[in-house]
Amino acid sequence: MNRLKIGITCYPSLGGSGVVATELGKLLAEKGHEVHFITHSIPFRLGTFQKNIFYHEVEVNDYYVFRYPPYDLALATKMAQVAKMQGLDLLHVHYAVPHAVCAFLAKQMLGNDMKVVTTLHGTDITVLGQDESLKDLIRLGINESDAVTAVSMDLINETRKVLDITRDIDLTYNFVDKRVYYPRDVTDLRGDYADPDEKILMHISNFRPVKRVGDVVDVFAKVSREIKAKLLLVGEGPELPKIQAKINEMGLEHKVRFLGKQDEIAQVISLADLLLLPSEKESFGLVALEAMACGVPTIGSQAGGIPELVQHGKTGFLAPIGDTSAMAKYAVKLLSDEAMAEQFRKACLLRSCNDFSRDSITNQYEDIYYRVLGRKVLGMDAIRG
Repeated sequence: MNRLKIGITCYPSLGGSGVVATELGKLLAEKGHEVHFITHSIPFRLGTFQKNIFYHEVEVNDYYVFRYPPYDLALATKMAQVAKMQGLDLLHVHYAVPHAVCAFLAKQMLGNDMKVVTTLHGTDITVLGQDESLKDLIRLGINESDAVTAVSMDLINETRKVLDITRDIDLTYNFVDKRVYYPRDVTDLRGDYADPDEKILMHISNFRPVKRVGDVVDVFAKVSREIKAKLLLVGEGPELPKIQAKINEMGLEHKVRFLGKQDEIAQVISLADLLLLPSEKESFGLVALEAMACGVPTIGSQAGGIPELVQHGKTGFLAPIGDTSAMAKYAVKLLSDEAMAEQFRKACLLRSCNDFSRDSITNQYEDIYYRVLGRKVLGMDAIRG
């Protein structure tokens, strides 16, 4: 029997890294591994009770001498406790800061050879890595890990450049579960948002400046001058009031709907004819993969890992960051040609299934686990026992 006991730490709130970490844990549990989530709250995608999955809450000491609650130390302590009590084989942490550093501290407390795998998702490198006061700490977390993975080749290159990292980094793309993400029949629901002769453009994000949601509005304004269309904005964030004001100033309020945060993303995405992702930085672009799995092409920017995901002229179109005219031109081209749109939809479904499937990416992570543990990989049937 070659089952593993794996500790997973991630940011449990909304966000691509938390989604990927949680879905990975669920898939590992399905394959017979024992998965222990160690976080400050239950990951929002974890759902109801599942066999082989356990949750350990990190509680922070609010002792009065602490100006700020020491979450990092509490997390490291909890990691060590769970690893010792449950006999974990390894910790898989998502984000270098603070999680990889906490795992390093936990390993020091344990005084044993427990392995640590760190997955880099983006902002720990592209944002925090730019802070000179944090570079040495991030570098420590990465270099002291037994294996490091990143969700795009662009992120690997950025990590090497920003932090002068020379160690091996495994490329493990994000994945999509076809049992959850597939084209839904939303014929009846679609009528609530658009007329039969209108196209639906969609943007989903946390509405932060890096997402350039203002560009989404500009692209839509240009598109709506040439074809009948509606824009659905999904999510919330600090830029939302500014975007609402811009929409009103441009007289587009009757063509735009704000849907707020949504849990059933596959159902929502299936409403769209096109996804808009004009981000300034995007280490992978998980929402574009989720859209792809639902048969929805993406118009995006040539930023970060997006070109590794969206194939220009096949599963979507890409333009330079901020070039809203080019993005609008591509959008009109695709939305005006039903034969082309159908070709893109088929290409999206095929690519998401073949290149970013849950099974292939989960197997990659398993290979990494067994490698750092010095064990051979058994077949799936043997693992399930």
